[in-house]
Amino acid sequence: MSKETEWSKQFNIGVDSIDNAHRKLFSIVRKLVHLSQDENNGPWACAEGIKYFKNYAIEHFANEEAYMQLTGYKGYEIHKRLHDDMRCKTLPALEKDLTESDYSPESIQHFLGICLGWLTYHILIEDRAITGKVSNRWKTDHAGADMDVLKHALTDTLQEVFRLPVEVISEHYSGEDFGTSMIIRLTYCLASEKKRQIFMVLEESLVLRIVGSMLGMPLTKMDKLVMNVVKELSIRILERLGMYYHLSSQYQLESSHFMTPEQYRKTVYLEVFDYSLLFNTGHGYFAFCVKLE
Repeated sequence: MSKETEWSKQFNIGVDSIDNAHRKLFSIVRKLVHLSQDENNGPWACAEGIKYFKNYAIEHFANEEAYMQLTGYKGYEIHKRLHDDMRCKTLPALEKDLTESDYSPESIQHFLGICLGWLTYHILIEDRAITGKVSNRWKTDHAGADMDVLKHALTDTLQEVFRLPVEVISEHYSGEDFGTSMIIRLTYCLASEKKRQIFMVLEESLVLRIVGSMLGMPLTKMDKLVMNVVKELSIRILERLGMYYHLSSQYQLESSHFMTPEQYRKTVYLEVFDYSLLFNTGHGYFAFCVKLE
């Protein structure tokens, strides 16, 4: 992760105040990575660094939003919603994960991985779009009623299938790396030839907990049996979710397969998701992304 925290000229959007803030945010994350890797640093050191990162990020969001309003940026509303999701939902949830686990290595990995991934993706796409260097990705944001229905239905479904409490971390997940995970891609089709692609990302600690609970024995490593169980569980989640939308009889499963992190990362950058949610189960993170066609 240390190499990923290095600042690159490609992050520059051409506005000095914003570029300087981005450079400082990367510098803070880099210091946090080093702090987390040094066993001599106690939880308090990470806690202070994380608090500083959060406060500076929130200050930067406000300054960036003021700049967008000043220049009349047309994508201001969706850009602000991305900021709101991060400052009002993701950061508080990550802090909660840290404090409840007493700054465990896993919770620190969650915080750093998600914040660094979000920062990189957001700068390369959404922030560069402010000055017209690229097109913003979240052109259609299914916020409001549509998102609420999916969020509640998915939360109920996951709690039923995983038998674990579920908390929404983000409503605009952009492929951030929150730890070693299994990634599944399921493609469903309609008679009208319309397709719906579903991507599920399950942290390995969550996978081992779920499958181990089903088998009545503790599991410590991934194998073919675990992978097959997870694939079936993923299909079951979609079947249960389809009942909420009365889609069970309309969509037919066309294919399901595992993806490597590299394949998934490329997909995230090349394709636009219509819905993209991140959850914490208390035993690992779970991401659910939908692409409508």
